Amino acid sequence: MSVLVARDLARHYQVSRGLFRENAVVRALDGISFALEAGQTLAVVGESGCGKSTLARALTLIEQPTSGSLQIAGQEVTGASKAERKQLRRDVQMVFQSPYASLNPRQKIGDQLAEPLLINTGLSRAERQERVQAMMRQVGLRPEHYPRYPHMFSGGQRQRIAIARAMMLGPKVLVADEPTSALDVSIQAQVLNLFMDLQEEFGTAYVFISHNLSVVQHVADRVLVMYLGRPMELGPSERVHDRPLHPYTQALLSATPTLHPDPNRPKIRLGGELPNPLDPPSGCVFHPRCPYATERCRQEVPAFRPLDERLVACHYAGEVGVA
Repeated sequence: MSVLVARDLARHYQVSRGLFRENAVVRALDGISFALEAGQTLAVVGESGCGKSTLARALTLIEQPTSGSLQIAGQEVTGASKAERKQLRRDVQMVFQSPYASLNPRQKIGDQLAEPLLINTGLSRAERQERVQAMMRQVGLRPEHYPRYPHMFSGGQRQRIAIARAMMLGPKVLVADEPTSALDVSIQAQVLNLFMDLQEEFGTAYVFISHNLSVVQHVADRVLVMYLGRPMELGPSERVHDRPLHPYTQALLSATPTLHPDPNRPKIRLGGELPNPLDPPSGCVFHPRCPYATERCRQEVPAFRPLDERLVACHYAGEVGVA
């Protein structure tokens, strides 16, 4: 059974354009669909501004979707009551990008880790402390760290604390929004290994948001590539990495540094930047930057269709010159 299911998930924002002009609509999310089972990892990749963080806020119930369906552990989120949403928040937790901004600088870490238990359970103080210390051991922190403040820890240790706090309630889904991008390269591998160890032990499903395909290749079972709020490609991680079908996925892989570059893989360099979300392009939203775009791409929105054991939104995916 899938623990997280999104169907045509959308999040739109009304943006004022001035006193005498109608409001514009920003389609930060526009038709995202996927299913995630326990113990699996879905990586969401794309450039800044593609909607990754908006998706994270929708999945963690920070923001209400504009339309579409979102199910957590079989329960529909859209239309759920306040009490039901409070209960659902125990099943989905989030690790934020910055380990420096996600912790309260005036509160001891032991108290911060115990806070989810204090709010959501009836455990005694001694039981809460025992649970906190057990989780601290799980993430590689020592007992003497319990009464210390966040400023006494390194960035890697703070991210371990943030991970421990997210795991305190035993969530079914953990959303990690670029959890290693603010860390030193030498620490990133340790934190990724910690994520994988915790997943193996607790069977938690991960939504791992990143802009680096080389990172997610090692932790993800499936990859969702997003562009301007829309899905471009969704499929098994190895297949997407070895044979990307969408030109945007190919461009992301071309831009990813690697120690052993494949001389047979063509280099794709994208011109320009993301289009204005207030005025997205007609047809395929990627066509202004796509080296293979035709008049059909400018006029017709490509279907998110199955191809080679995945889904891809491109008219010419799999044809000569694209795949």
